Amino acid sequence: MLDIKTLESWLWNAACSIRGAVDAPKFKDYILPLIFVKRISDVFEDELTCLSDEFGDEKIAHDLAQKDHKLVRFFIPRSSTWPEIRKKTKNIGQEITDAIRAIAKENPKLQGVIDIVDFNAKVSGQRIIDDGKLSQLIEVISRHRIGLNDTEPDILGRAYEYLLRKFAEGQGQSAGEFYTPKEVGWVMAYCLDPKQGQEVYDPACGSGGLLVKCQLALKEKEKKISKPLHLYGQEQNHVTYAMAKMNMFIHDMEGDVAIGDTLTSPKFLDGSALKKFDLVIANPMWNQDGYDTQFYEGDTFNRFECGYPPAGSADWGWVQHMFMSLSNNGRAAVVLDTGAVARGSGNQGSNREKDIRKKFVDNDWIESVLLLPGNLFYNTSSPGIVLFLNKNKPKEKKNKIMLINASLEFEKGRPKNFIPDDKIKKIAKAFHGWKDIEKFVKIVTKDEAIASDYNLSPSRYVGNGQDEEYRDVNEVLIELSELEQDRAKMDKELNLILKKIGYKGFLR
Repeated sequence: MLDIKTLESWLWNAACSIRGAVDAPKFKDYILPLIFVKRISDVFEDELTCLSDEFGDEKIAHDLAQKDHKLVRFFIPRSSTWPEIRKKTKNIGQEITDAIRAIAKENPKLQGVIDIVDFNAKVSGQRIIDDGKLSQLIEVISRHRIGLNDTEPDILGRAYEYLLRKFAEGQGQSAGEFYTPKEVGWVMAYCLDPKQGQEVYDPACGSGGLLVKCQLALKEKEKKISKPLHLYGQEQNHVTYAMAKMNMFIHDMEGDVAIGDTLTSPKFLDGSALKKFDLVIANPMWNQDGYDTQFYEGDTFNRFECGYPPAGSADWGWVQHMFMSLSNNGRAAVVLDTGAVARGSGNQGSNREKDIRKKFVDNDWIESVLLLPGNLFYNTSSPGIVLFLNKNKPKEKKNKIMLINASLEFEKGRPKNFIPDDKIKKIAKAFHGWKDIEKFVKIVTKDEAIASDYNLSPSRYVGNGQDEEYRDVNEVLIELSELEQDRAKMDKELNLILKKIGYKGFLR
């Protein structure tokens, strides 16, 4: 059986085989589909062997699988099996593209997943990746079998996630659009503690890592799983959507993933209302702009009744969508910019985010806020927080909020810091322990949160001797944007009043 270190080294060698042919961020577009095709081809070969043993003949087994695709995970046409792909010596780019499209044609659930890359594509008349590089890549991938008896799905899946992380390291600022650091995902999954058969939703699922980790966390806890989790995700980027589907399949999991902007067009509905889920887990884009008051006012799902976020940050728009997607006993974990739990507190006058936060605190919907270490994420050095929501807190947690300062629970890494396994378990244990821990955990009452003007920043309540209070530039810019919107609104209202009384010198 192949171990994870062997798989990681092998997959990275595959990536290096086309280094120089395409930019690092594009590696994943070519390598991930081919690794996936190698896996399903090897598995198909193993399944045919089992059917041949049962029916006594390989041809009969193949014909039966061709007639009834339900006999196998994925049916692979003979011309598209990996041994046939490896034989290609001419027009390799086009041959691979045709072979993968033939697989997608036979397996509708793979359409739009493995067939979105043209291995023969050109830019300015030049092939993006030539046949020589493709041939090298295929040979490297051919070094190991990854069928049913060669490696565990979880091991292969974690190696696949390793490759996603390596791609994220090379992609810089845009990496956050598809990848959440694995240790952050583990912290969230362990804290949510999913139960068998629950429905789990990620409205900004990226490459699907948070959903996958929920199922893996359940598998770690339960010796026998009779009812796996039902996984649901939405992603607006079609390439990232494909990565999410492949990530689930390679882990031997299945999930319902939809394409589209969740805020403007949520895809998981129950009639005309939002579908409800047991758990929601997500890391949406922080401080996302592009959603103004007119958008929130026009929402038909009644998601934003707690208030309209400023145009400069949709953080609390995402939070309200997730809260409205929870069942009566539902819980959520969402990664946000640290400013989301503090902006507006301590300032005179109104602040849209604080007003929304106030309603969540007053209604006792916030269970915990976890401050993460800095420099974990690939698109920012900011620490971030995890906001935990609970629609129906148990009695001992009523009107209380747990604040966890985990800012020192990390090790230095290159290029990013990381939370080691023992620290992940320490954080999860503290979350479930629900008690004060000096310089780490503080449970505050609702009244204490109100007295602090609804500032829920853990470092405000839990000092560890190294925290510094500072205001992030993005936080200041968001507040300035909100003030500008309020000014424009007041100007408009004042102009209407002046017009009614016949004054011509309107404000601009």
